Amino acid sequence: MITSTPLPPCSILLLAGGRGQRMGGQDKGLIEWQGEPLIAHLQRKVRPLTDDLIISCNRNRERYAAYADQLVSDGQSDFPGPLAGILAGLTAARRPHLLVLPCDVPRIDAALLQDMRETASQFPEKPLMLRHDDHWEPLLCVIPVALLPTFEDAWNAGERSPGRIMRNLGATALQCPDNDPRLANLNTPELLNAHNTVSD
Repeated sequence: MITSTPLPPCSILLLAGGRGQRMGGQDKGLIEWQGEPLIAHLQRKVRPLTDDLIISCNRNRERYAAYADQLVSDGQSDFPGPLAGILAGLTAARRPHLLVLPCDVPRIDAALLQDMRETASQFPEKPLMLRHDDHWEPLLCVIPVALLPTFEDAWNAGERSPGRIMRNLGATALQCPDNDPRLANLNTPELLNAHNTVSD
């Protein structure tokens, strides 16, 4: 009987540190969808996959603490963008790889998370990003923690695009179907309402 090799453990980072501009400045991870905060949907899906669940947040730390093993914040004030949260996550990660998800993709499923981990394990020295409709999704990725110095060097040189850093590193693409509903970014009130009748 063929048995699959267990995947190496990974740290998981949920990004919830943005301004929430499209949500009128609300803390997006705490906005309710289908009766729960967005962060709760993500936490429930990734909790079985890691013993090192990290949330990047710059507000409401006491509320986020209930969902995480570690909390990190941006190293600078004034919401410098998702790369700052990724850097903080890479610095805090206790496992060799960091799987990154934004807090506004509650429809991601276990199969896609498994595909991300399996594909990343085949190319352990490269970052992995999801790709669909000819677009990269840099905030749905897996990053080897050993690449932290490279990310830090890029940040110090003025780079603020995590996707550009990963593409320059020859990122592996995990191709998803066009218009994949699992990747829906519920980052406006209209999108939240549009998806509210769809089962999680």
